[in-house]
Amino acid sequence: MNFIENIKERAKTDLKTIVLPESMDDRVLKAAEIVLQEDIANLIIIGSDDIKTKGFNLEKATIIDPNTSELTEELTNKLFELRKEKGMTLEEARKLMLEDYMYFACMLIKDGRADGAVSGACHSTSNTLRPALQIIKTAPNVDLVSAFFLMVVPNCEYGSNGTFIFADSGLEQNPNSEKLASIAASSAESFKLLVEEEPIVAMLSHSTKGSASHADVDKVVEATKIAKERFPQYKIDGELQLDAAIVPDVAKSKAPDSDIAGHANVLIFPDLDAGNIGYKLVQRLAKAEAYGPITQGIAAPVNDLSRGCSPEDIVGVVAITAVQAQNKK
Repeated sequence: MNFIENIKERAKTDLKTIVLPESMDDRVLKAAEIVLQEDIANLIIIGSDDIKTKGFNLEKATIIDPNTSELTEELTNKLFELRKEKGMTLEEARKLMLEDYMYFACMLIKDGRADGAVSGACHSTSNTLRPALQIIKTAPNVDLVSAFFLMVVPNCEYGSNGTFIFADSGLEQNPNSEKLASIAASSAESFKLLVEEEPIVAMLSHSTKGSASHADVDKVVEATKIAKERFPQYKIDGELQLDAAIVPDVAKSKAPDSDIAGHANVLIFPDLDAGNIGYKLVQRLAKAEAYGPITQGIAAPVNDLSRGCSPEDIVGVVAITAVQAQNKK
């Protein structure tokens, strides 16, 4: 059973309620149809009843139209109470709830009516995550919210049978050493949860063990030191070039004293440019499955989508979101 099929089966064991706020996108509606047919999750779709006329089988979904729902006034008042100290007026709260469906989705989660949300097919990452950070906020004992892609590379001998986490590939632009260390720990935990195998974390650089000298290398060296000190429960090493991180023969030459080199399945990139370029290269050139950006560190799972996603990609992210929700206390 491949990775995403295993995730779907896990999602089915304890159905969670996932909100889809992008009813205006037919890819989302097609994905919803598949999720419901395969019984992966319960779904709330935010939009008008016109959705039912588009030819998708959505009978098992709960469709909420903010313009007519009895919940709108109640959730609007709760949003106002949450944000009034930040200067939000009741009128602004009402406008957001009626016009920005992601705010409605996050209020459903905050109010305990849903377990997670998936958006981003036709909205930016900031439009997806801003409401989540304002309303749901970060999880307890989490330093920062970050994002990763779950990469499944076909016919690949590296990583965990071709399965990797690439982080941060979607959110944190230029993390300092402390943030990189936190991203490493969160990503290791996410790998353990989703892949159910031991995470082996490589802190990536253009240098391996001092082969180059630059401030960018120093940042990764310091991040590795911090990560090892703060998170001794995880196998973490750096700084490592990509080939030294995943190819055993190269690791023997470049980092012979490292137990992690050559075996990494969690790859921590030094900045968002490298992480985003890296995942797209692997997705397009190796024809890898790329699920994400998956967020980590929010109190309830709210996950982003690439705007180039397919319905099948959306189904996969819904299943991952459901499994993340199962793990929330």
